[in-house]
Amino acid sequence: MSAAIDAAACLGSHDILLMTFDTLRLDVARAALAHGETPNLAALLPATGWEHRHTPASFTYAAHQAFFAGFLPTPAVPREDQPAAHRRLFAARFPGSETTADGTLVFDAPDIVTGLAGQGYRTICIGGTGFFNKRSPLGSVLPGLFDESWWDESLGVACRDSAANQVARAVERIEAQPADRRLFVFVNLAACHPPHHFYREQGDVDSPDSQRAALADVDRRLPPLFAALRRRAPLLTILTSDHGTAFGEDGYHGHRIGHSSVWDVPYAQILLEQERGA
Repeated sequence: MSAAIDAAACLGSHDILLMTFDTLRLDVARAALAHGETPNLAALLPATGWEHRHTPASFTYAAHQAFFAGFLPTPAVPREDQPAAHRRLFAARFPGSETTADGTLVFDAPDIVTGLAGQGYRTICIGGTGFFNKRSPLGSVLPGLFDESWWDESLGVACRDSAANQVARAVERIEAQPADRRLFVFVNLAACHPPHHFYREQGDVDSPDSQRAALADVDRRLPPLFAALRRRAPLLTILTSDHGTAFGEDGYHGHRIGHSSVWDVPYAQILLEQERGA
């Protein structure tokens, strides 16, 4: 289980990064880690690796709506001392919440993006999948929460170099901000979302194997992003999949379905120190 973090104590002193590996399965993330294919993530994750959590929703739009309201994936293993409740890092205040407690960063706002902006944070969205492309009213809802949002074809699911392009765009926008302005950076990584067969170049069928290859490509691209953020301030980092997907297990394919391949996701929450003089 991830170490407890007092998110309320981080307000104003820490930049915050929420990175979603869109559609990444738990078993794929763990296999890539075990085979040494994601060394940069391995350097960030706790010694126990990816935590097994359950996503609040089975597809991108619903999961991110929940995330931005403060409902991140919940631990798959119940807590013996409090089996029905898992303290949240962030929350939009509402009466009767059983998952806000000491250490939860609570906002009097409808979502944590608006809440952080109200506390002086610059909010930046680097979109990836279609729900962030701003090409329709629906595709504008989630990016519309942010002070600035970015999407083009080079950042999307059909681009073989999407991870490199997304990191480059994020670094550009981070470095454009004043050093004393705290940031909330959200990156919706597109590479692990189908299609990803072209990362293996073994036909046109997506599979757990090609998703692993996509994740390995993402891992290679991440260091400049973390370097840019850690030059600025201490960093509260949340790494998670929004949901998984089925590749034929029990006859299921895709997501927006009730199957463990969809509901089981990798998760980590980490505090990273500022790298002074880097």
